[in-house]
Amino acid sequence: MQLARIIGDIVATRKDDNLAGLTLLVLQPLAADGSAAGRTLVAVDAVGSGVGETVFFVRGKEASFPFYPTEVPADAGIVGIVDRWDLG
Repeated sequence: MQLARIIGDIVATRKDDNLAGLTLLVLQPLAADGSAAGRTLVAVDAVGSGVGETVFFVRGKEASFPFYPTEVPADAGIVGIVDRWDLG
C-alpha cells in the first residue's frame, strides 16, 4: 500500500460497464513526510473518499479485489482513508 492525497476527480460520460457507479479520483502519491512523491494517477474509489483527503491505495490486480465478484478494469484502487500518521 502507498499513501496519496486526492487532488481531483474524473467525470467520464462513457466508461467500461464494470465501472458504472464507481468514482474515479486523481491521486498524488506521497512520501512518508507528506511531500509529493511521483507522478499523479487515476484510481477507483472503494471507500467513499473525496478531494483533499489522504488515502491508502494499491496498484495492480489487487486494485480490483474490493469489487469482487465484479471484474473492475483498474490498475489502482483506494482501499483506506488515513485519519493521521506519525513519524517515529
